[in-house]
Amino acid sequence: MSGGGPIGGAPIRVVLVDDQALFRAGIRMLIDSQPDLEVVAEAADGREALAVSRGTRPDVVLMDIRMPVMDGIEATAELLADTDPPRVVMLTTFDLDEAAARAIREGASGFLLKDADPEFLLAAIRTVHSGSAVIAASATRELFAHFADAAPLPIPPAYGDLTDREREIFALAARGLSNAEIAAREFLSEATVKTHISRILAKLGLRDRVQLVVFAFEHGLA
Repeated sequence: MSGGGPIGGAPIRVVLVDDQALFRAGIRMLIDSQPDLEVVAEAADGREALAVSRGTRPDVVLMDIRMPVMDGIEATAELLADTDPPRVVMLTTFDLDEAAARAIREGASGFLLKDADPEFLLAAIRTVHSGSAVIAASATRELFAHFADAAPLPIPPAYGDLTDREREIFALAARGLSNAEIAAREFLSEATVKTHISRILAKLGLRDRVQLVVFAFEHGLA
Protein backbone atom coordinates (compact mmCIF):
# COMPACT_ATOMS: atom_id res chain seq x y z
CA MET A 1 0.00 0.00 0.00
CA SER A 2 1.36 3.40 -0.89
CA GLY A 3 2.46 5.66 1.92
CA GLY A 4 2.00 9.43 1.95
CA GLY A 5 -0.04 11.71 -0.22
CA PRO A 6 0.27 11.76 -3.98
CA ILE A 7 1.98 15.14 -4.26
CA GLY A 8 4.37 14.56 -7.13
CA GLY A 9 3.61 10.85 -6.92
CA ALA A 10 0.97 8.29 -7.78
CA PRO A 11 -2.68 9.10 -7.08
CA ILE A 12 -4.61 7.40 -4.30
CA ARG A 13 -6.10 4.25 -5.82
CA VAL A 14 -9.77 3.65 -5.01
CA VAL A 15 -12.09 0.68 -5.57
CA LEU A 16 -15.78 1.54 -5.57
CA VAL A 17 -18.24 -1.16 -4.46
CA ASP A 18 -22.00 -0.64 -4.77
CA ASP A 19 -24.81 -2.60 -6.41
CA GLN A 20 -26.30 0.56 -7.98
CA ALA A 21 -24.55 1.30 -11.27
CA LEU A 22 -25.84 4.87 -11.42
CA PHE A 23 -24.47 5.64 -7.95
CA ARG A 24 -21.09 4.15 -8.88
CA ALA A 25 -20.99 6.23 -12.07
CA GLY A 26 -21.60 9.45 -10.14
CA ILE A 27 -18.97 8.71 -7.50
CA ARG A 28 -16.46 7.63 -10.16
CA MET A 29 -16.91 10.94 -11.99
CA LEU A 30 -16.39 12.83 -8.73
CA ILE A 31 -13.27 10.90 -7.73
CA ASP A 32 -11.72 10.91 -11.20
CA SER A 33 -12.14 14.69 -11.37
CA GLN A 34 -9.42 14.98 -8.72
CA PRO A 35 -5.77 14.86 -9.83
CA ASP A 36 -4.71 12.99 -6.68
CA LEU A 37 -7.43 10.31 -6.78
CA GLU A 38 -8.18 7.49 -9.21
CA VAL A 39 -10.88 4.81 -9.39
CA VAL A 40 -9.03 1.65 -10.43
CA ALA A 41 -11.98 -0.76 -10.33
CA GLU A 42 -15.67 -1.14 -9.52
CA ALA A 43 -17.71 -4.01 -8.13
CA ALA A 44 -21.44 -4.65 -7.74
CA ASP A 45 -21.31 -7.10 -4.82
CA GLY A 46 -19.01 -8.26 -2.06
CA ARG A 47 -17.63 -11.30 -3.84
CA GLU A 48 -16.73 -9.24 -6.88
CA ALA A 49 -15.23 -6.63 -4.53
CA LEU A 50 -12.81 -9.23 -3.14
CA ALA A 51 -11.71 -10.26 -6.63
CA VAL A 52 -11.11 -6.76 -7.98
CA SER A 53 -9.49 -5.50 -4.77
CA ARG A 54 -7.07 -8.39 -4.67
CA GLY A 55 -6.37 -7.89 -8.37
CA THR A 56 -5.77 -4.13 -8.29
CA ARG A 57 -4.34 -3.61 -4.75
CA PRO A 58 -6.11 -0.27 -4.06
CA ASP A 59 -5.30 2.09 -1.20
CA VAL A 60 -8.93 2.70 -0.23
CA VAL A 61 -12.14 0.74 -0.81
CA LEU A 62 -15.52 2.46 -0.60
CA MET A 63 -17.81 -0.44 0.34
CA ASP A 64 -21.59 -0.44 0.34
CA ILE A 65 -23.03 -2.34 3.30
CA ARG A 66 -26.10 -3.92 1.73
CA MET A 67 -25.46 -5.84 -1.49
CA PRO A 68 -26.50 -9.13 -3.10
CA VAL A 69 -24.33 -12.30 -3.25
CA MET A 70 -22.06 -11.12 -0.37
CA ASP A 71 -22.76 -8.06 1.75
CA GLY A 72 -20.20 -5.40 2.57
CA ILE A 73 -19.65 -6.58 6.13
CA GLU A 74 -18.59 -10.09 5.15
CA ALA A 75 -16.50 -8.76 2.25
CA THR A 76 -14.77 -6.27 4.56
CA ALA A 77 -13.91 -8.97 7.11
CA GLU A 78 -12.41 -11.19 4.39
CA LEU A 79 -10.52 -8.37 2.71
CA LEU A 80 -9.00 -7.07 5.93
CA ALA A 81 -7.72 -10.55 6.76
CA ASP A 82 -5.37 -10.28 3.76
CA THR A 83 -1.76 -9.21 4.11
CA ASP A 84 -1.37 -5.42 3.80
CA PRO A 85 -5.08 -4.77 3.16
CA PRO A 86 -6.53 -1.48 1.92
CA ARG A 87 -8.41 0.93 4.13
CA VAL A 88 -12.14 0.28 3.93
CA VAL A 89 -14.83 2.94 4.37
CA MET A 90 -18.43 1.76 4.55
CA LEU A 91 -21.18 3.49 2.59
CA THR A 92 -24.57 3.60 4.29
CA THR A 93 -27.90 5.40 3.99
CA PHE A 94 -28.45 5.53 7.75
CA ASP A 95 -26.31 7.56 10.16
CA LEU A 96 -27.15 5.26 13.08
CA ASP A 97 -26.81 1.90 11.42
CA GLU A 98 -26.14 -1.29 13.36
CA ALA A 99 -24.64 -2.80 10.22
CA ALA A 100 -22.10 0.04 10.10
CA ALA A 101 -21.18 -0.68 13.71
CA ARG A 102 -20.65 -4.36 12.84
CA ALA A 103 -18.49 -3.41 9.85
CA ILE A 104 -16.30 -1.14 11.96
CA ARG A 105 -15.87 -3.98 14.46
CA GLU A 106 -14.63 -6.05 11.51
CA GLY A 107 -11.95 -3.43 10.89
CA ALA A 108 -13.46 -0.79 8.59
CA SER A 109 -11.92 2.65 9.12
CA GLY A 110 -15.28 4.39 9.37
CA PHE A 111 -18.47 5.03 7.50
CA LEU A 112 -19.90 7.65 5.17
CA LEU A 113 -23.48 8.51 4.38
CA LYS A 114 -24.30 8.06 0.71
CA ASP A 115 -25.73 11.57 0.59
CA ALA A 116 -22.61 13.13 2.15
CA ASP A 117 -21.33 16.37 0.69
CA PRO A 118 -19.00 15.56 -2.25
CA GLU A 119 -16.12 17.52 -0.71
CA PHE A 120 -16.54 15.54 2.53
CA LEU A 121 -16.35 12.25 0.64
CA LEU A 122 -13.18 13.33 -1.16
CA ALA A 123 -11.63 14.56 2.08
CA ALA A 124 -12.57 11.27 3.77
CA ILE A 125 -10.71 9.23 1.14
CA ARG A 126 -7.60 11.35 1.61
CA THR A 127 -7.85 11.26 5.40
CA VAL A 128 -8.27 7.51 5.60
CA HIS A 129 -5.43 6.98 3.16
CA SER A 130 -3.14 9.14 5.31
CA GLY A 131 -3.69 6.70 8.16
CA SER A 132 -5.20 9.16 10.60
CA ALA A 133 -8.76 7.92 10.01
CA VAL A 134 -10.26 10.82 11.89
CA ILE A 135 -13.36 10.70 9.75
CA ALA A 136 -16.41 9.74 11.72
CA ALA A 137 -14.49 9.32 15.00
CA SER A 138 -17.18 11.29 16.84
CA ALA A 139 -19.88 9.74 14.67
CA THR A 140 -18.45 6.31 15.45
CA ARG A 141 -18.69 7.09 19.14
CA GLU A 142 -22.33 8.09 18.70
CA LEU A 143 -22.95 4.96 16.67
CA PHE A 144 -21.47 2.65 19.31
CA ALA A 145 -23.20 4.47 22.16
CA HIS A 146 -26.47 3.80 20.35
CA PHE A 147 -25.83 0.08 19.91
CA ALA A 148 -23.59 -0.71 22.91
CA ASP A 149 -25.68 -3.18 24.88
CA ALA A 150 -23.23 -6.05 25.34
CA ALA A 151 -21.34 -6.55 28.60
CA PRO A 152 -17.85 -5.01 28.44
CA LEU A 153 -14.94 -7.27 27.63
CA PRO A 154 -12.12 -7.68 30.18
CA ILE A 155 -9.56 -4.88 29.90
CA PRO A 156 -6.45 -6.36 28.26
CA PRO A 157 -3.06 -6.13 30.01
CA ALA A 158 -1.77 -3.85 27.24
CA TYR A 159 -3.98 -1.05 28.55
CA GLY A 160 -1.97 -1.14 31.78
CA ASP A 161 1.14 -0.31 29.76
CA LEU A 162 -0.21 3.16 28.98
CA THR A 163 1.25 6.04 30.98
CA ASP A 164 -1.05 8.34 32.94
CA ARG A 165 -0.76 10.97 30.20
CA GLU A 166 -1.50 8.39 27.52
CA ARG A 167 -4.62 7.28 29.40
CA GLU A 168 -5.82 10.88 29.57
CA ILE A 169 -5.33 11.29 25.83
CA PHE A 170 -6.88 7.87 25.17
CA ALA A 171 -10.03 8.96 27.05
CA LEU A 172 -10.31 12.19 25.05
CA ALA A 173 -9.69 10.44 21.72
CA ALA A 174 -12.31 7.83 22.68
CA ARG A 175 -14.80 10.69 23.03
CA GLY A 176 -14.13 11.61 19.40
CA LEU A 177 -11.99 14.71 20.05
CA SER A 178 -9.56 15.72 17.30
CA ASN A 179 -5.84 16.25 17.84
CA ALA A 180 -6.41 20.01 17.89
CA GLU A 181 -9.15 19.70 20.51
CA ILE A 182 -7.03 17.42 22.67
CA ALA A 183 -4.04 19.74 22.31
CA ALA A 184 -6.08 22.74 23.46
CA ARG A 185 -7.53 20.85 26.42
CA GLU A 186 -4.24 19.33 27.55
CA PHE A 187 -2.06 22.39 26.79
CA LEU A 188 0.07 20.41 24.37
CA SER A 189 1.14 20.92 20.77
CA GLU A 190 -0.74 19.00 18.08
CA ALA A 191 2.52 17.26 17.16
CA THR A 192 2.88 16.01 20.74
CA VAL A 193 -0.70 14.75 20.76
CA LYS A 194 -0.11 12.97 17.46
CA THR A 195 2.96 11.28 18.94
CA HIS A 196 0.99 10.18 22.00
CA ILE A 197 -1.83 8.82 19.82
CA SER A 198 0.67 6.85 17.73
CA ARG A 199 2.18 5.31 20.87
CA ILE A 200 -1.25 4.46 22.26
CA LEU A 201 -2.28 2.75 19.02
CA ALA A 202 1.00 0.81 18.91
CA LYS A 203 0.74 -0.35 22.53
CA LEU A 204 -2.87 -1.48 22.10
CA GLY A 205 -2.34 -3.01 18.66
CA LEU A 206 -4.90 -0.71 17.04
CA ARG A 207 -4.78 0.59 13.50
CA ASP A 208 -6.41 4.01 13.82
CA ARG A 209 -8.57 6.32 15.94
CA VAL A 210 -11.80 4.69 14.85
CA GLN A 211 -10.50 1.37 16.19
CA LEU A 212 -9.55 3.20 19.39
CA VAL A 213 -13.19 4.29 19.83
CA VAL A 214 -14.35 0.71 19.26
CA PHE A 215 -11.78 -0.61 21.76
CA ALA A 216 -12.94 1.91 24.38
CA PHE A 217 -16.59 0.91 24.01
CA GLU A 218 -15.97 -2.82 23.89
CA HIS A 219 -13.89 -2.70 27.09
CA GLY A 220 -16.09 -0.27 29.03
CA LEU A 221 -13.53 2.54 28.81
CA ALA A 222 -15.65 5.05 26.88
